[in-house]
Amino acid sequence: MHWYFLIVSALIDTVYGIAIYHSKGFTQVRPAALAVLSAILTSYFLALAMRAIPAGVSFMVWSGVASLGVALYGIIILQESVSIARLSMMLLIIIGVGGLKLMEPT
Repeated sequence: MHWYFLIVSALIDTVYGIAIYHSKGFTQVRPAALAVLSAILTSYFLALAMRAIPAGVSFMVWSGVASLGVALYGIIILQESVSIARLSMMLLIIIGVGGLKLMEPT
């Protein structure tokens, strides 16, 4: 169950990153409010996950999944540049997150 909390937290952190971008330095009220709400929720679910998952592993997975989410949003929605190198580095994050999950004792 704690891994579900961790993934939920990372997905909410993805929303946070996207909202921060769209808040344009907290000058846009709705995205800024969403960013604040997302920051609270992501912290809550991360704290729940850290009850059973070590802090280092939790933080690596949380930040990696959230970074991937924001990067994919940038590529798909914002039409940011994409290259083999960028996609390869994103793949390495996915492999790393999967490896951390597999190495975690049950």
